[in-house]
Amino acid sequence: MKQSEFDKFADEYASLHKSNIKLSGESPDYFAEYKIADIATLIEKNSFPDDLKILDFGCGVGSSVPFINKYLPSSHLTCLDVSQKSLDIAKSNYGDAAEFKTFDGTAIPSQDDLFDLVFAACVFHHIPHDEHDELFKEIFRVIKPGGMIVIFEHNPMNPLTLHAVNTCPFDENAVLIRAGILKNRISRSGFSDSKVTYRIFFPAFFRFLRYFERFLTKFPAGAQYYVSARKQK
Repeated sequence: MKQSEFDKFADEYASLHKSNIKLSGESPDYFAEYKIADIATLIEKNSFPDDLKILDFGCGVGSSVPFINKYLPSSHLTCLDVSQKSLDIAKSNYGDAAEFKTFDGTAIPSQDDLFDLVFAACVFHHIPHDEHDELFKEIFRVIKPGGMIVIFEHNPMNPLTLHAVNTCPFDENAVLIRAGILKNRISRSGFSDSKVTYRIFFPAFFRFLRYFERFLTKFPAGAQYYVSARKQK
């Protein structure tokens, strides 16, 4: 998706997203929060420092910012996006909670080896697939040795996900990515120890079953998934 397309939907992003996911029975905050909670768990397991530097790649209107503050309050967050309008909304909502930077779609405005962790929350299906390899190499450049990349995406194997994407105005040019393909792209950009984790198996009506999701993370039927990998020291 081009900058102009992101700008077009910036003002109504929240309301469109809420309407589009109504079949799940959850709010947009539910989907934003679980991602950051999962990241916080990964950080704890991998013994990162408390004051780690995080890059939100494709932050949009800043939906992840309050949850970074909740789960990782000592971290330093940079939010990056091609849409200046989205960044303006994020900054007006969250002020000094993060640093907001505009991205030209090619070069991340950062020095080498700066971030402990870079994550993207359902961003890469908006980016032409032939641009992925170069962007992952660019992300690799800005991550510290020993740092981590975590890329969340919609799972094209899930029929409810397909319905949500196919009926969403701001997904009009989206091309979903199979987990194995995304994992391979990340790995060939220089990252190691890549792993796929499937998430969100039960809608709100069946939330009492969510306890069992921890046993289903390798089953490719979740509504979303993430690929995590490390940059070797």
